[in-house]
Amino acid sequence: MLRPLPMKLVRLLVMTDDLPQASLTLAETESFEPDPREPEAQMLSGLPGRDYHEFYQQARSRLEKIAKLVPVAEAPDIDRIRVVYHEELAATNALLRERWEQASRFEEGFRHIDEEARFVRDQEAALANFANLKIDLGTLRNKTRFLDFYVGIVPRENVVRLEGAVKLADHLLFNYLQRGDSAHVVIVGPRGEKESQLQSVLSSASFQSLPIPQGLDDASPAQKHDEFARRREELERERARLHAELAAWERKNHELLLDARRTLLLAEPFVTLDPSIRSIGPLAVLSGWVPARQVHDLKQRLHESLILPFELDARDPLAAERPLVPSVPIKNRFLEPFAILVKQYGIPQYGEVDPTPLFAITFLFMFGSMFGDVGQGAVITALAWTLRAKLGRIYLFGVLAGLSSVLFGFLYGSIFGYEEILPALWKSPIHHPILMLEIALGYGVLFLVTACLLAIYNRVVIRNFSGALFGHHGIINLVFYLALVWGGLNLGLRGDFGTAPMLLVGVALGALAWFGWRHLDAPVGEKVLVVFIETLETIIGYVSNTLSFLRVAAFSLNHAALSIAVLTLAGMMGTMGHVITVILGNVFVLVLEGGIVMIQVMRLEYYEGFSRYFSGDGHEFAPLRLRFSKPAAVVDAAPASVSPTEAANGLV
Repeated sequence: MLRPLPMKLVRLLVMTDDLPQASLTLAETESFEPDPREPEAQMLSGLPGRDYHEFYQQARSRLEKIAKLVPVAEAPDIDRIRVVYHEELAATNALLRERWEQASRFEEGFRHIDEEARFVRDQEAALANFANLKIDLGTLRNKTRFLDFYVGIVPRENVVRLEGAVKLADHLLFNYLQRGDSAHVVIVGPRGEKESQLQSVLSSASFQSLPIPQGLDDASPAQKHDEFARRREELERERARLHAELAAWERKNHELLLDARRTLLLAEPFVTLDPSIRSIGPLAVLSGWVPARQVHDLKQRLHESLILPFELDARDPLAAERPLVPSVPIKNRFLEPFAILVKQYGIPQYGEVDPTPLFAITFLFMFGSMFGDVGQGAVITALAWTLRAKLGRIYLFGVLAGLSSVLFGFLYGSIFGYEEILPALWKSPIHHPILMLEIALGYGVLFLVTACLLAIYNRVVIRNFSGALFGHHGIINLVFYLALVWGGLNLGLRGDFGTAPMLLVGVALGALAWFGWRHLDAPVGEKVLVVFIETLETIIGYVSNTLSFLRVAAFSLNHAALSIAVLTLAGMMGTMGHVITVILGNVFVLVLEGGIVMIQVMRLEYYEGFSRYFSGDGHEFAPLRLRFSKPAAVVDAAPASVSPTEAANGLV
C-alpha cells in the first residue's frame, strides 16, 4: 500500500474527425490526465479545434453572465452522453448570444436602479450634514468675489486650535453641529493673499471638506426628506417590476439554458484537451498520464467508441519525467481523513512512498498513548459521530482518534481520570514513569530508523545512489545513528559506550566529513569550519530528535497528573460540587490537553518524519472527467444520419 501506483505515458494517434468522440471517451473513463508538453515531432504543428475552442469560450462566458441574473444549474442531469460537434456548439453559442442580448437589458435596468438608489442615499447623507445649517446652501457652494467659504468636518479636539488659527488669517469659524468625535464647521473670510496660508492651517488640523450637492438649496429639509422617500419607493417599485419581468423571462428560457449548460459540459473535455493536441493533416496526436492497470481498459473503450482507426502506445516514464508524473492518491475510506492531513504538508512525488498509511498508524498510536482514557476517548468518538454531517470526510479522523484513546484507556485502566474503577489491562503511566520513558525512547528510535529507511528507498528508486549512501538520513547516517543507539544502550546497561559502536560512529562521521569536504568548493579554513559544524549538527540532530519522542511519555504522565489534580480538587467539594468539578475538569482536559496533544503529534509526524523522507512537491492525479449530476448509460457517437466527417466539418 505504501508503493505508488505505476503510471504510463500514453500517446493516442487519432483521425482529427474523431477528436470530439475520443475526448468524450477519455473523460468518461476518468483515467487520463493530459500532458501539455510540446510534442517532440516538429511536423506536428497543427492546432485542431481552434474554432471549437473559441465558440466554447464565448458560449460559456455568455452563459455565466446570464447565470448571474437567473439560476442555471452548474451540473444538471444528463440523460445521455453524446458528442457535441462543431455545428451544434456554434448554434448554442449563437443562441446564447441572442439570450444574453435580452438578459443584458435587465442587467442594465438593475444597474440604473442601483445608481439612482446610491444617489438618493448620498443626497440624504448630505442633507443630514447640512440640516442644522440655517443659511442658503447655494451661497456656500458658490464662492463670491469677496468672500470665501469652507464647509467640512474637523476632530473635536482641534476645533479650538483651528478657531484661533483662522482668526490670524482674518477668517471666522462657526461650529454648527457636533456628532461623536467630529465637529461640523463653516469657515468664512475674505478672499485674498491669506487664502494659501489658510490651506496649510486646515490641513494641519485634519480638516475634511464636505461637498454641497446640487438640489439641496431649493427646498426645506422636510420637503427634501419627503422627496427622497418618494423616490426610494419609486425605485423599489421599479425594481420589483424588473424582477417580475426577469422571472417570467427565466421561466420561458429555463430549459433552453439548461440544455445549453449540458451542451457545454459535453463539449468541455475536447476544450480541456485542446492545449495538448497537435495535428498534421487529418491526423492528431495527444499524450497523457494513465495508471498502468487502466491502459488496457482505456484502449478497449476507445475501440468501442471510435469509428475511425486509431493507435495507442504506452511506455514507462523516463527518469527526467518523474517530476511531471502525477501521483494517484490512496483510495481508502479509513485513510482518507489522514490523507487530507498529509496533503497539508504536500503531495508525494511519483516514485516516492506515500506516507498516508504509516502516518495513520503512528498518529493513532501516539495520540492514544498520550491521551489514553476510556471516557474521554468515548466522548471524542461520540462528538465526531454526532457532528459527522458538519465535519464531512474528516469526521472519521475524530472517530478513530477517540477509539485509539479508548483502547489505551483500557490498557491504562483510566475512565474520566478514575483509575480505581477499571482494572488496567497493562500498566498505569503515573505509576511506571521510567518504563513509559524507556518505551517512548524505543519508539522514537524505531520511528527515526523507519524514516531513514524510507528516505533511502525513495533515493534508490530514482537511482540517486550517492544521495542514498551519503545524503541526509542516508545509509551512512543510519549506520551512525544505530551505532550511537548501540553505544547508548551499552552506556546505560554497563556504563561503557563500547569499542565497536565507537568505531562505527567514528567511521560514519569520517565518511560524512570526507563526502562533505569533497563536494565543498571553498578555502581550506572555511571547509574545515563547515565540515566541523555539519558533523556536529549530525550528532546533535539525531540525539535531539530521539529525545523529542520523550514527549509521548511526558504527555501520558501529564494526562494522568491532570486527572489526579481534578479528582483531588473534586474531593474537597460537597456532593454537587464534586460532580460539577469532575465534569468541568474533564471538559478542560478534553479541550486544552486534547488540543495540545494533537499539536505535539502533528509536530512529530511533520518534523521528525516527513522532513526526512517526504519531499511533498509532487502533484495529484487529476484526470479528464465529465461534470454532471447523474451518470448516464447511453453513449451516442453521432446521429445516424450524419457521418463523423460531415459533423466535424470545419473542425480542422
